Amino acid sequence: MQEPGGKPRVFSGIQPSGGLHIGNYLGAIRNWVRNQDRYQNIFCIVDLHAITVPQDPAALRENTLDLAAIFKASGIREDQAMFVQSHVPAHAELAWILECFIPLGWLERMTQFKEKSGKERERSSAGLFAYPALMAADILLYDTRFVPVGDDQRQHIELTRDVAQRMNQRFGDIFVLPEALIQKSGARIMGLDNPENKMSKSLAADAPSHAIFLLDPPELIRKKLARAQTDAQPEVRFPAGPDVRNLLEIYATIKELDWPTVEREFAGKPYSVLKSAVADAVIEVLTPIQQRYRAIRSDDAGLMAQLREAADRLAPVANGTLLRVQQAVGLR
Repeated sequence: MQEPGGKPRVFSGIQPSGGLHIGNYLGAIRNWVRNQDRYQNIFCIVDLHAITVPQDPAALRENTLDLAAIFKASGIREDQAMFVQSHVPAHAELAWILECFIPLGWLERMTQFKEKSGKERERSSAGLFAYPALMAADILLYDTRFVPVGDDQRQHIELTRDVAQRMNQRFGDIFVLPEALIQKSGARIMGLDNPENKMSKSLAADAPSHAIFLLDPPELIRKKLARAQTDAQPEVRFPAGPDVRNLLEIYATIKELDWPTVEREFAGKPYSVLKSAVADAVIEVLTPIQQRYRAIRSDDAGLMAQLREAADRLAPVANGTLLRVQQAVGLR
């Protein structure tokens, strides 16, 4: 798969581990849709990453189709390479080779493992610990130039570059060194219940009002925003506290407004006005996505066939990289 017209290749991935929320859409998916003609894109549903923590098999299969349908409903075109990670075995094969060249200390320093394992470190799966090696394999298999990630994922890109450089120095130039593509605006939407925590699928499991999911009906969206935390003052004031600033950030990002414009619109207004405006903006964006999603999910067989076709199209690229690495390290 050559880069057509000089377009740099971009690899993007999301786990099928539950519903996507408005932070996922504003921080990632909307930008992917807009950049379809700017880059040569590979959109991956990373189901192998999902099983690093316990999953219900039926739910995992359903979430995989859900995620693919949401990608399409959000505007990812059929001519783009959208596939399921486990449908291309080279991901797991390259991950094992990379694990053999990543020092244990590099993995022990990864903050995501510390956060996800928490007090259950000794009971966590080896897959969760080695997760960064699989993520590196995902990226390196396709000679990726850029990886759109939030700032909290930057460490994973750094590890990917480190292992690629280590192997390039030993075996020659077998890997392209990827770079993180950080989206500043809207890249870090916080929870409605606590502005100290980034909006998260896992936190929403224990706090129903934490996140707005892309498939939430309008009445539920309004209910969640009505319960969102605000500042102690009776009205919007600037500089706003973190709770109110998060609501303003959601509104500004959806409406694509600069901060001075948002300040002029809401300064001195009751919080009820701000919450209603945010709800209107979110519902306006999500309603057509939800309508398209329902139409796409009415033909699951057709959706799965598209995912399989994309995997078949990408497999020769991934297998070519894997063979190059296998030859370099002496496996072929």
